[in-house]
Amino acid sequence: MRLSTVILPIHRWSEGQQIWRRAEDLGFHAAYTYDHLSWRSFRDGPWFGAMPTLTAAAMATQSMRLGTLVTSPNFRHPVTLAKELISLDDISGGRVTLGIGAGGSGFDATALGQEPWTPRQRADRFAEFVPLLDRLLTEDSVSYEGDFYAAHEARGIPGCVQRPRLPFAVAATGPRGLRLAAHHGQAWVTTGDPKLYENGTPAQSVHALHGQMEKLADVCAEIGRNVAGLDKILLTGFTPDRGRPLESLDAFVDFAGRHAELGFTEIVLHWPIPDSDFAADQKIFERIAMEAPAQLG
Repeated sequence: MRLSTVILPIHRWSEGQQIWRRAEDLGFHAAYTYDHLSWRSFRDGPWFGAMPTLTAAAMATQSMRLGTLVTSPNFRHPVTLAKELISLDDISGGRVTLGIGAGGSGFDATALGQEPWTPRQRADRFAEFVPLLDRLLTEDSVSYEGDFYAAHEARGIPGCVQRPRLPFAVAATGPRGLRLAAHHGQAWVTTGDPKLYENGTPAQSVHALHGQMEKLADVCAEIGRNVAGLDKILLTGFTPDRGRPLESLDAFVDFAGRHAELGFTEIVLHWPIPDSDFAADQKIFERIAMEAPAQLG
């Protein structure tokens, strides 16, 4: 079981760089950030761009993996995103993972002036976005004309440091997204069942996650892929447990152990942010980072 963190891009770099360095010192496998233009309760406060933040983090760290959790088509185009990712992978020495999802409604989904997309419209774009991005990161030159995206002799030279390209961690729970994860992902990401967030129980959440795992396995079997070869990432903070796993080391080990039994290979914790949904005791958080992996094996 790997333990990672997600650091929201809310800090000026004079402060933020210390957090990213501390995350590496604590031994986290990876540190991710959200790729949004704004987000929920942080919408009216400081919020910096994901790619510049990750570039700076790459220069401030040595070995920890870095990435987005997650990027979406809401305000990204595959051609320009591919160029940024190739550059970031080079700067980091091949330490980048791209978390990618279909995107949601609200917040920054209409920041470019577009009308809100329906779930089907988001899924349609995602189904075109991921395969095109895959090509742009693995081929020297790509031309493509689709329903939503186009590329004309888009160059991807010299390509990623990681070969054949940097890994995709595909966030998905529906059938179309799970197929994209099975076809193009090196990892699958979930936050649990959003329907259970307000009134569900931890037991119901585990049951729902088990169901998601089964659906992923079925999709992989359909295309002849061994689901065991796909990493399974749980981004915490959105299940009925909320912050309870961070109340103590024992509470977290119990939480992580139950999810490891489901097949999760990586658990991601939000770096504590006072007076927010991600508030937690920093000392307990750091103790979890340092001691929990050895207990989980």
